[in-house]
Amino acid sequence: MKAIIGIIGGSGIDQIEDLKGAQWKSVLSPFGKSSDNLLFGEIDEVPIVFLPRHGRGHKLTPTAINYRANIDCLKRAGVTDIISLSAVGSLKEEYMPGNFVFVDQFIDRTISREKTFFGEGCVAHVSFSHPISDRLQHALHNTCQDLGLPSHLGGTYICMEGPQFSTLAESNLYRSWGCDVIGMTNMPEAKLAREAELPYATVAMVTDYDCWHPDHEAVSVESVIKVIEKNRDNANLLLKNALPKIKVRPSEDIQGGDRALDFAIVTSPENRDPKLVAKLDAVAGRVF
Repeated sequence: MKAIIGIIGGSGIDQIEDLKGAQWKSVLSPFGKSSDNLLFGEIDEVPIVFLPRHGRGHKLTPTAINYRANIDCLKRAGVTDIISLSAVGSLKEEYMPGNFVFVDQFIDRTISREKTFFGEGCVAHVSFSHPISDRLQHALHNTCQDLGLPSHLGGTYICMEGPQFSTLAESNLYRSWGCDVIGMTNMPEAKLAREAELPYATVAMVTDYDCWHPDHEAVSVESVIKVIEKNRDNANLLLKNALPKIKVRPSEDIQGGDRALDFAIVTSPENRDPKLVAKLDAVAGRVF
């Protein structure tokens, strides 16, 4: 099966380099407006659909992002897999600014976001114990190793609401929980990708040490931007070399969530809200 890779670009990543036939297109969603139009193109004959998470020019706060519309639009565009590029703070000494962390777990501390496509009139509970596609994660990490880019396989990403950075007490609390990196955007993005049956992997790009590290200044936008510029270049290098490894995918990525809705919908057919079901045509059309 030929893959169509959706790439969600985080802070500082408004476009993808070396994209052939690049064309911005509007994709409509019944869940509202996505962060921006979608950028269609190819890298080494691999179809790409790119979406800047905060919109071009970084117009949206983490809370203001319409995560449901973003994932729904990518699904409607034919995307089969999602790679999330995300700026994060490090909660461990060994995860230094400039490193990439390929996380495999999340803790969701957000409080003001729509977190499911389903709801009253059609209830669903998807399995989310292993939220990352091993297939995508290992392909990306192996490519980093081949390129000599500093990276780490595995880790827990804690997602805070933001937009303010952590207090020192919060940073130390998250460290005591065993978290590895902290960000503001991968939740509920990863949850919604699972509901949409889209295998998902995160490239967590470390920009700072949050505020816990005694030998580093508290995180500031100025310091973060300097590292983001370096991370952006390395992210483009990573994508260019990793995409050929995932351009052909198995017919099903069960662990990644290809069939996440098989037994998730608990509302009986006769009691489902037809208006909500109509909105779910892209996300859940396979099971309906």
